[in-house]
Amino acid sequence: MSWIRHQSSTPDLQPRERDSTPRLNRRDLLQGRLWKLVPTSKFPPLVMRYPKPVPEDAPPTDNQPRSIGGINIDPVPATDLKRKSVPPTVPVFRPPGAIAESQFMSGCTRCGDCITACPYDAIVKAPERLGSVAGTPIIEADTAACMMCEDFPCIASCEPGVLVDSISPIMGTAQVTEHLCLAHHGTTCTVCSERCPVDSAISVTNGKPTVNEQVCTGCGVCRYVCPAPENAILLMPAFTRPGLPHR
Repeated sequence: MSWIRHQSSTPDLQPRERDSTPRLNRRDLLQGRLWKLVPTSKFPPLVMRYPKPVPEDAPPTDNQPRSIGGINIDPVPATDLKRKSVPPTVPVFRPPGAIAESQFMSGCTRCGDCITACPYDAIVKAPERLGSVAGTPIIEADTAACMMCEDFPCIASCEPGVLVDSISPIMGTAQVTEHLCLAHHGTTCTVCSERCPVDSAISVTNGKPTVNEQVCTGCGVCRYVCPAPENAILLMPAFTRPGLPHR
């Protein structure tokens, strides 16, 4: 019997296949974040949160201009008089699931249905001072942040189709400004990590919060709740977003 007991307690040393199925913990179930069950393979390539700087020692590519002493020596292309100029886009935070900005602007009817559907009043119309984007839906975290609803009613209410569930709900990226953060100056403060609706988006090491840019959705909750005299959370909207092929 002792031999049988010894054999049954021996750990299985055979490698097991890792289960890659998304799982929800108890906190996710209580707060209704069922959107985490959607496999990431359903989404197109993630949005570019912001362009990464090119290291000085990086090898030259075809996209980089030739230069001597920092002076561009590539030939100047002829001016295409038939080409229509594209107006510059205003960096704003769009609701979750927003498609590429050019497609969003051409398809959005400014109906306001997503604004009405938002249960937290986080979506508002862009003010007139923003020019071409005035009247389109945006999120201003200083006033009300996106709470990452379980079923994204803003997407479900969008009849023009400029908010879609086939795009990862990434609105931007947050960063902690260390010289403004209370926790980085010896004060015990973990408000941003406690209130963040996205698990593992903010980690606390030695009492100091750090944003995981690969997980952060840019919802803005951390900025909305930051108690520092000068807000220590820097929010940057998504630099690019995937578009739809039929538009």
